[in-house]
Amino acid sequence: QVQLVESGGGLVQAGGSLRLSCAASRSFFSINTMGWYRQDPGKQRELVATITSGGATNYAYSVKGRFTISRDNAKNTVYLQMSSLKPEDTAVYYCKVRGRTYDGIYESDYWGQGTQVTVSS
Repeated sequence: QVQLVESGGGLVQAGGSLRLSCAASRSFFSINTMGWYRQDPGKQRELVATITSGGATNYAYSVKGRFTISRDNAKNTVYLQMSSLKPEDTAVYYCKVRGRTYDGIYESDYWGQGTQVTVSS
């Protein structure tokens, strides 16, 4: 059974930092891209950052220079280090993993349950 367990969200003051983690279960035969997305109520989910299996990263313009995505392939875990946080970063953050499970044939996208990040001004 595929599980993505997120942690690290919380309440922080503007200018502060948080580190999110997302651990994927050992059900994956292979993992391709891992990423973080966020969603405010009433808005569409938006990309924050992604990282490929080879380590290539991509960031939303709004977080470039403030957020850093990384991954530990041995632990099937992706991280998001968030610094210089702003109130507009407040959202539910979701991790997404594209991979193939041991009982699967094709790659699919899997989502975490989401973790709330609230930045106070």
